[in-house]
Amino acid sequence: MSVLRKAFARLFSQVRNPNMHVDADVQTAVYMWPIIEKLLANGEDGDTYRAAVNFWRYAERPPLAVYDGDVSHCHIDGPLQLAGDFALPLGGEIFSNGVTINLDPFEANDLRDHMRGAIERAILAWLADNGRRKLLPAVNPYDRQTADLEAKAMIADWVTRGEVKHPVTEGPDHV
Repeated sequence: MSVLRKAFARLFSQVRNPNMHVDADVQTAVYMWPIIEKLLANGEDGDTYRAAVNFWRYAERPPLAVYDGDVSHCHIDGPLQLAGDFALPLGGEIFSNGVTINLDPFEANDLRDHMRGAIERAILAWLADNGRRKLLPAVNPYDRQTADLEAKAMIADWVTRGEVKHPVTEGPDHV
């Protein structure tokens, strides 16, 4: 969250930690509680979770998938509709250099399949290009705290080497 947004929130907030009340059936509440806790968390993790779902506020339909390129963006919209053996999205949209296209359910499904294939090919190519196919799967899950510190150190080293080519335009401070 940006510093300015935090300042406005503090300035206009009557209560520092307001109570929220939401009515939900038990099954939904049990499922949603861990997600709500993550969204409400203070710090980088909470900021990042909130930034990741911020666009939901503007979506007409619940997004099933969002694909962002450097210039182009598309989203596939749900909820999925069962049609025989198929589960089709309700539609979607593409935004690219002055073009906005509304997709019907069949176009959205075709684009979603196309994007999934492209992602799969890109991941497999990256693994092969970087020799990562030869590694054995991890036996134990990684230690999040240690992994985060290592990742942040790598990023800081990269910045100090002067490899940053353009300013960062995404992240928790760009909600």
